Amino acid sequence: MRDQASIVRQISLGCLSGNKTFEFDEQHDRTKPIRMWFQESTEGLVLFVVFYTQACRWSRCLGCCLPSACSQFPVMYRDILKQIDFVFNDPEVRGRQQNIRKLIVSNNGSVLDQATFSSTALIYLVLQSNLHFPNLSVFSIETRVEYVEVEELEFLARVLGEGDTPTELELAVGFEAFDDHIRNGVMKKGLSTQVFERFVASTVKYRFRLKCYLMQKPVPGMTDEEGVKDVHDAIDYFSRLSGGETTAGKPHVHIGIHVNPTYAAKGTLLEKAFLDGTYTPPTLRDVARATLHAKDRPLSVFIGLSDEDLAIPGGSFIRPGDEKKLKDLEMFNKTQDYDILRVVAE
Repeated sequence: MRDQASIVRQISLGCLSGNKTFEFDEQHDRTKPIRMWFQESTEGLVLFVVFYTQACRWSRCLGCCLPSACSQFPVMYRDILKQIDFVFNDPEVRGRQQNIRKLIVSNNGSVLDQATFSSTALIYLVLQSNLHFPNLSVFSIETRVEYVEVEELEFLARVLGEGDTPTELELAVGFEAFDDHIRNGVMKKGLSTQVFERFVASTVKYRFRLKCYLMQKPVPGMTDEEGVKDVHDAIDYFSRLSGGETTAGKPHVHIGIHVNPTYAAKGTLLEKAFLDGTYTPPTLRDVARATLHAKDRPLSVFIGLSDEDLAIPGGSFIRPGDEKKLKDLEMFNKTQDYDILRVVAE
C-alpha cells in the first residue's frame, strides 16, 4: 500500500515549487469525469475523456493549472469505475459508439501512474472499449514517461488486440518545448532529451504509437517569433526521430504532434505575467505559421483549439474576430490540408 500522505505532500511540494496559487476541486462528483468531448481528425471520430482522479504528482510545470480540476487526495478505484460507466452510458457516446475511431484517455496527469489512476480501472476501461467501440483503431493514454512500464503496455496492447477491430496503443507525452532550457530550466518539465529518447527506444519495438504535445510560446519573455521557431525546431527533431535518429539507437516510430497554443492559466506564473504585461498568448495566425513547417514531414499534426475554460479573462489565445480562423483550423485537423494553414497564416 502506498503512503497516501506522502503523495499528497508530493503534490503540495510540486505546486509550491511551481509557484501555483490555485485550489484543487474537492467538490467535483467523484463518480463523473471532469469532462469529455468529441473531436474530428484524419483518423475519424475521436472521443477525449478526462477522468477525475488525484492530481498529477509532478504539478510544478510553469503554466499548467490542470491539477486545479483534480483532487489533492486519492480517488478510489470504485469511483473511477463509476466514471467509466458514466462515459459508456452517456447517450451521445452510445449514439456514436459505432463511429468512434480513437479514444484519448487523460486524468490531467499520468494515466499510467498507478498511484493516481487505478490499474483495475485502466483494465476495466480497455475491456469496456473492446465491448462498446467495435471500430476503435487507436487507444491513446496520456502519461509522463517515468510511469511507463513496457510489461504493462504489452499486456494492454494484447487486450486491445482482442477487440473487433485491430487497435493500436498510443502513448501521449507532454514534450512541451524543443529548447531544453525552456522545457526544464524555465517550465520545470523534468524531461531531458536523453530520457525521452530512451523512452522512445524502449517502446518502439512493440510498435506503439507516440503523440507529443507541444506548447507554443509557453513562457514569459518569449517573443512570437521565438515561439514559432521553437515549434519549427521540434518538428525538425520529431521528423528525424521518426526516421530513426536517436542517441539510443535507430528506431522507427509513428509520431503525431499536438500543438497547443498557450493561454494564461489561472493560478500560475503565466497569469501574473499576463496581468503585468510581460506575456501575451500566441495568435492563431502564428499557430498556423508554426505548424505549416510540418508539411511533407513524416508526422501527423493536430492543433489544440480549446483553453478548457482554464484561462483567466482575456488570457486565451482565442480573440474576438477569430471565429473564421477557428473554423479553418478545425478543418485542417480533419483534413491535414496545408493550403488551409497558408490562408490562416497570411
